Amino acid sequence: MNTHIPKSKLAREETRWGLIFISPWIIGFLIFYFIPMIASFGFSLYDFNLATPEQAKFIGFANWKRFFFDDPEALPAIIKTFKFGLISVPIGLITSFFLAMLLNSEHLLGKNLFRTLFYMPTMIPLVAGVLLWRGVLDDFGWVNQILEHYLGIKAVGVQGIRWLHNPQIIYFTYALIGLWGIGNTVLIFLAGLQQVPTELYEASYVDGAGWWSRLFNITLPMVSPVIFYNTVVGLIVLMQYFLVPYILVSPNAGAAAYPGYPDGATNFIMVYFYLQGFSFFNMGYGATIAWIMFLVGLILTMGLFGTARYWVYYAGDKQ
Repeated sequence: MNTHIPKSKLAREETRWGLIFISPWIIGFLIFYFIPMIASFGFSLYDFNLATPEQAKFIGFANWKRFFFDDPEALPAIIKTFKFGLISVPIGLITSFFLAMLLNSEHLLGKNLFRTLFYMPTMIPLVAGVLLWRGVLDDFGWVNQILEHYLGIKAVGVQGIRWLHNPQIIYFTYALIGLWGIGNTVLIFLAGLQQVPTELYEASYVDGAGWWSRLFNITLPMVSPVIFYNTVVGLIVLMQYFLVPYILVSPNAGAAAYPGYPDGATNFIMVYFYLQGFSFFNMGYGATIAWIMFLVGLILTMGLFGTARYWVYYAGDKQ
């Protein structure tokens, strides 16, 4: 009995079953991502307000022109987003990296305990975590109470350190809150550090290399792909940064609070998108902002990939 199956027929059978198994994902992607993206681009070409949908009219790229030339708040929202990113992304990456190095140290006792403790905050829902931070950083919160009662710093009250109300330090405050959820980044860095060959460190000890020399000549080059990955993820998260500033300035945060508070410093591009699309119901202009956010993020990500050849090292590269 001939049981031989032609290779081409077997390959077609495997392809067919592969498509069947991934079809739920493909259908979900088309329904929940691809089709809405195409629809949102169509909305961006209309003057479409959700409160008066019957008055929608085609205006071409007028919404795009409005964003770049006629809206005094649009481009500043992008600038504020990246000003915050220049603070929050480096702080998050550097802190995560050195925490991962600490957790990877062979001299650390209770490694598994500390790894669990650093990861646990990521399991708390973001809304609950931000509400907790809002209480901690309040004018009369725990941080100011500790600073005043134990360090003698005038911090409590409206004349003290106003973490959530001072536009000069609000970016630092948000970056500090962001450190609460770096468990995933630490875990990824830790996985990268554990892949560094120990032979390289052993050879460096023989050559008399110090800690800083090993860091810059062995550790950083070997984990540069992980640094690159976390940088790209940080950029994507930055373009979607919304929930933290929105919750911190919700009505319960004070009568003077409003999106962009204080003094418009936190009117990030995602906050501005929410205001236009879901507060003012201007879906056409909101869709335009969403597409511009997507294109800006795409261009910056491609730029990062373009620079990777100069500083990202992959094992086996001939360069």
